[in-house]
Amino acid sequence: MLSLVDRYTRAHRSLCDVDQDHLLDHYDKLEDDQRNDLLEQIESVDWPAVGRMVKTHVRSKPVVKLPSNIDPAPWYPNTPTEALRDKYCQADQLGRQLVSNGKVAVFTVAGGQGTRLGWNGPKGGFPATPIRQTPLFGCFAEFIGKVQEKYSCRMLWYIMTSTMNHEDTRAVFERHEYFGLKPDQVQFFAQEMVPAFKISSGKVLMSGPDSLALSPNGHGGSLKALYTSGALADMQNQGVEQISYTQVDNPLVRVIDPLFIGLHCLDGAQMSSKMVTKANPQERVGVFCLVDGKVTVIEYSDLPVELAEQRLENGELRFGAGSIAIHMIRSDYVESLNRGTESGQFGLPLHRAEKKVSGYDPHAQALIEPRVPNAVKLEMFVFDALPMCETSIVYQTDRLEEFAPIKNCNGPGVEDCPETSQVLQIERACRWLEAKGVTVPRDGNGHVNAVLEIRASTAVEQSDLDELALPGHIDPGSSVLV
Repeated sequence: MLSLVDRYTRAHRSLCDVDQDHLLDHYDKLEDDQRNDLLEQIESVDWPAVGRMVKTHVRSKPVVKLPSNIDPAPWYPNTPTEALRDKYCQADQLGRQLVSNGKVAVFTVAGGQGTRLGWNGPKGGFPATPIRQTPLFGCFAEFIGKVQEKYSCRMLWYIMTSTMNHEDTRAVFERHEYFGLKPDQVQFFAQEMVPAFKISSGKVLMSGPDSLALSPNGHGGSLKALYTSGALADMQNQGVEQISYTQVDNPLVRVIDPLFIGLHCLDGAQMSSKMVTKANPQERVGVFCLVDGKVTVIEYSDLPVELAEQRLENGELRFGAGSIAIHMIRSDYVESLNRGTESGQFGLPLHRAEKKVSGYDPHAQALIEPRVPNAVKLEMFVFDALPMCETSIVYQTDRLEEFAPIKNCNGPGVEDCPETSQVLQIERACRWLEAKGVTVPRDGNGHVNAVLEIRASTAVEQSDLDELALPGHIDPGSSVLV
């Protein structure tokens, strides 16, 4: 193990190479434990890459140019047409076989804290379900457990954390005894952190005397972290060919969907996506488009208003395919994106955002809160891997079946919050029960007048309820757990 002196010497050399040695200006005034903390953070950063970032994205501002020719991306409909019925049947069978054979792994991006939710801990530990208040991680774990039961398989689950929540995430799983799964089938790894840069100088900001102003490198960084952490090699060593990618904030997501897996594989796609039909032109989701023959996601804020509001003759939005961050990705495609990683050339582009970032002033020995954006943050987006594919498909999922995100605190008129998510979870449970002949009470506005929850360990699709003894009716105002 290197001494603090040797580590300081190495860190100073790395920082001098990229003109960031100011980070050690007050090193001599720190206690040994503070010095260790600062050096650990410096050692975790790819400084040659930082040098390139400053040149290309901080001191100069990349021009984002919208393509001149944008068309709606084609997609497979949720309900097959007559012409597609045989293909859907074949795809579903193929997907189930791949799952059964251990060719598919689950990948959850869970690097965030629950700060926006007023939750002190990893977002995946947030209580999500209407009755049991099962954490988000628990929803996914129960789903995986049910898949294992249905397909007589062992499902591998890879969870990307961040340095902010890595140990706390492990603690959540240990406290809940891995939600019924075996510890050896769950692997945790942290994504890369990127410094925030002062706009005026390109210097890395500090958040304290012994800490850098760091933030995760975006959900696109997950495809780099899979490779650099060794998780991708582990997958491939265990025969995994396809990766089911989801983010942590959606308790209704089908972390394994045989039909989607099968369509993706039948078409030979490298990376595929699920979409929901946008609720309105202003809905804050990216839109699947076709640019130069390639499936591309254009952020809602970048899509021109005249395109966002265009409608077809039947009244539907022309650009109505909303991205909900659910993907199938071939493991060898992730590997191909990383072929230049050792030389700093990871495949996805960086995106620049100007933000207000608190910076530590060592002379004043205080954290300075900016009034205007003072820093550049850089991150990668996972959907930027789509136009790099030779083949990419989009599949339409049912919004009520699979999209109940938890992103914001509860409040009047707030969407994507715990309350709205639980309403959607209850409505989906009602739909499944009504389809099986159960009478569910509704009020005069058609809203479910009961609190319903169907465990993922009970059913991950409606047909799983077929052999259960269900009640004939549910009393108004009651709480029913299936």
